[in-house]
Amino acid sequence: MRQFATLVVLLALAGCNTVAGVGQDITGASHWAQGNIGGGGGY
Repeated sequence: MRQFATLVVLLALAGCNTVAGVGQDITGASHWAQGNIGGGGGY
């Protein structure tokens, strides 16, 4: 039972890190798009 609880905690921590990584990816893509669309000079 203790091994199961440890596994659950480790998976929860891994899930949090994955969500944080996805959030950073989205933020980076947002900044890239904002810079290219806002500062592109128009068509």
